[in-house]
Amino acid sequence: MSKFGELIDVDVPVLFDFYAEWNEQSTAMHPILRDVAAALGDKAKVIKIDVEKNQELADALRVKGLPTLIIYKDGEMKWRQSGEQDASTLIGIVQEYI
Repeated sequence: MSKFGELIDVDVPVLFDFYAEWNEQSTAMHPILRDVAAALGDKAKVIKIDVEKNQELADALRVKGLPTLIIYKDGEMKWRQSGEQDASTLIGIVQEYI
């Protein structure tokens, strides 16, 4: 959990994708998130977190639906939504916090 604190305590927005390999919507988001990361470059970070391997963190953040997308900036949660999003929508949302 302390590693998570280090990941979110930065001055650029961090978009987390909580996913599971067995979840079709989660795996459908992978190429979309690659596009988002490429479009934002070093202005933001995109981090994928497998809920199967990080169950304690997923429970602590009350991740129920997959995929769950969360944006943190300066250690604070700024935005959260479950379900698929398209790349342009996600880029626009992340840019609000740059």
